[in-house]
Amino acid sequence: MVHAPADAVTRRPSIAVLPFSPLGAEPLLSVLAEAIPHEIIEALSRLRWLAVIARGSSFRFGLVAPDLDLVATALSARYLLTGVIENRSKGLAATLELVDAGSRQVLWADRLESPLEGIDDLRSRIVAHLVTALETHIPFNEARIAKQTHSEDLDAWANYHVGLRHLYRFTAADRALARTCFERAASAEPGFARAHAGLSFTSFLSAFLRLNPDTAAATDAARRHAERALELDALDPFANFTMGRSFWLTDQPEVAADWLSRATTLNPNYAQGFYASAFTTMLTGDAKATARALDTSLHLSPLDPLLYGVHGVRAQMLMQLKDYEAAAAWGDRAATQPGAHYLIGMIALAANGLAGRRERTAQLRQDIRQRKPDATAADYFSAFPTRHASSRALIAAELARQGF
Repeated sequence: MVHAPADAVTRRPSIAVLPFSPLGAEPLLSVLAEAIPHEIIEALSRLRWLAVIARGSSFRFGLVAPDLDLVATALSARYLLTGVIENRSKGLAATLELVDAGSRQVLWADRLESPLEGIDDLRSRIVAHLVTALETHIPFNEARIAKQTHSEDLDAWANYHVGLRHLYRFTAADRALARTCFERAASAEPGFARAHAGLSFTSFLSAFLRLNPDTAAATDAARRHAERALELDALDPFANFTMGRSFWLTDQPEVAADWLSRATTLNPNYAQGFYASAFTTMLTGDAKATARALDTSLHLSPLDPLLYGVHGVRAQMLMQLKDYEAAAAWGDRAATQPGAHYLIGMIALAANGLAGRRERTAQLRQDIRQRKPDATAADYFSAFPTRHASSRALIAAELARQGF
C-alpha cells in the first residue's frame, strides 16, 4: 500500500487521470478510453485549486488497468481517477472511481450509460459529473487528512480545506472557525487567492445572516476580500463567485450577474455559480432564467452544501409567480436541508402562510424564533431584495401576520 508522504498536507492536491480500460476489442472503445480522460484533464485544468498531472505522464501507463501503487509513486499523485468503458447491449457504459492514493479508499464512484448515438452527450456528462464530484469530495478528504495533523503544522492549502469544511456547516461557531483557518492560510501564503475568497465568503455570511451587529463593516469586508482574491487570481471561479455575491449585499443584482457569469464561464460545471446566478435572476424577476440556472445547478450537484439555497430560491420564485402550493413544497424541502438557516425558514414560512397551511406555518414560526429571536421582515428583504413589488407586498403582509 502507498502511504502519503510526510509533507502530504503541505502541497496543493494533485490528481492523475489514467486512460480508461476498455472492456472489449471494438476500436471505438479504445478511442473513447483515451478521448474521455483527455477531455477530463482539459476540464480539470480550469480548477485552480487542483494540480493535474499532464496527459503525457499519466497516459504512459497504457489502457490496461495498471498497478495503482506504482502509478501514485511514479507520478506523486495524491488522487487517482480510473475508469472502465464498455459496450452494453445497444449502448455504452462508463464506470469511474476516484481513489485516495495514500489509503486506497474509493472516495467517489459513478456509472453513466448512453445509447451509441449519444456518445457526445455521454462524454459531456462524464466531465460534468466528475468536476462537480471533485469540488466536493477532494476538499472534504483534504480536511479529514488535515484534521489528523496539529493545527500549527498545517500549511495554507490544508488550512483552506479545513476552513471550507467549517464554512459549509453554516453556524456562527463554524463561521468563526472557518475565518480563523482562512486567515492562517492567507498569512502562510499571502498570494493565495482562495484564502481571501474564503474570507470574503465568511464576511458575506456575517452580513447576509446578520451574525455581526455591524452589517456595513461585514459587507465592506466581503467586497474587499473578494477584490483581493481577484487581484491575486482573476481567473479563479471561486474568487469571481464571491465578488458577485458581494453585490447582493448592496442590492446590485445586475452587477452581481456579470461576475457570476464570469465564474460559470471559467468553470462551466460550477454548480454553486449557477445557483448564485439563479438567485440573482430571481431578484430581477426573470423566471425562465432562474429555473434554467437552478436546474443546471441541481443536475451538476444534487447533494451540494448549498442545496437549501437552491430549493429556497425556487420557492421564492414560485411565490413571485403566485404558485403558493408549489412554493410551500419547495420551501419545506429547503428548510429541512442540512445547513438551512433562519432566513430559509422564513421563505418556507411565507410560502406556507400564503398557501394557507396554518399548522406548518406555526411550526416554522416557532423554529425561526428559537434560532433567531430578533428576526424581522426587514432581515428577510435585506437578504432577498426582490424587485417584484406585488409578491413583496404579499410576503411582507404574511410575515407581519406571523409576528415578524
